[in-house]
Formats: sequence, C-alpha cells, structure tokens
Amino acid sequence: MDCVEMTRERFLSDDQGRTFADVANDPEQPFDEVLAFFSDEGRQRRMEEAEIHHDRPPLAGVVRELEAIPAVDQALAKMQLNQSKRLRQAIGVIVRMLMEARGWSKTGRKGSLGVRAAKSATAPNHNTGGLAFWFIRAERYQRPSGMPYQSVRQRCRQLDSLTPQTTNRAR
Repeated sequence: MDCVEMTRERFLSDDQGRTFADVANDPEQPFDEVLAFFSDEGRQRRMEEAEIHHDRPPLAGVVRELEAIPAVDQALAKMQLNQSKRLRQAIGVIVRMLMEARGWSKTGRKGSLGVRAAKSATAPNHNTGGLAFWFIRAERYQRPSGMPYQSVRQRCRQLDSLTPQTTNRAR
C-alpha cells in the first residue's frame, strides 16, 4: 500500500476534520508535527499491523512513539482539559482518515489503550497502566475482505462447536 500523505488541507476538507479547525489552526497546538508523524509509511504500516497481528486499535501501533514527541507530550499534558481533549480527538480523526484511505472501515467498537488515573485538580488526566499515557481508547477497524486471522474468541467458539461439552469452561 502506498503512503497516504496527511496534510492540513486534506484534514480540513474532511467533514469531521473541519469540525477540528480550531485545533488545526491553533499555533499553540503541535498539529504540523502530528500531520508529519502520521504521513510516514512505516507508521501507517504499523497501524495496520496493530489490527492484523495484535488485535489492537491502529493507534496502538504508534501511540508510544507519538506520545514521545516532546511538543505532542507537552500539548497533551496541558491542564486546559478541553484543548488536550480536542487534540486527542483530532488525532482520532487523522487515524480514521488514514485507515479509510488504506481501505479499512470502522467497526463501531473501541479498543483499550490505557487505564485512567483518578482525577486530580492539580494534575493533567493521564493513565496509570496500559499501552498509552494520554489515550484511553481508540477506534477499531476492519478490512472489507475480512481479517486474515481469527481472534482468540472466534477460535474458542469454533473449537467449542467441534468439541463435545463435557465440562463448563470458565471464560
């Protein structure tokens, strides 16, 4: 698959993207760094691999690297919760646009990226566990042709349908 270049113009021409014009046009937001980050072929491939090989949301394939960008980390750490939330949401829109451009569609389900810390009036909202520090969950995607591998849940159902039930297995 060819790399999809994510530009400000492309983002703002998307119906959902244009609702985040405040983020895209805010000079205090690291939006250019985010666009450059997601315009990388290796990262786009890792996003697909997160779904295919790890049964995780695409953002899981790149979230640690994204959060390690100093400008992104600083923006997400701001106490102005609304600005931080809007940036995280705009990143979700970028991921959707890239995945759809690469032939994927949304499942309507979210996958976990972290476990949120207890709210504090003196600290920004971050996670205490999981894969990501700033993101709690992210959209899951599927390929129109189907996934090349079955999930553990699907394989269990298949095994259960082939195996006579002599005991009740706890799940």
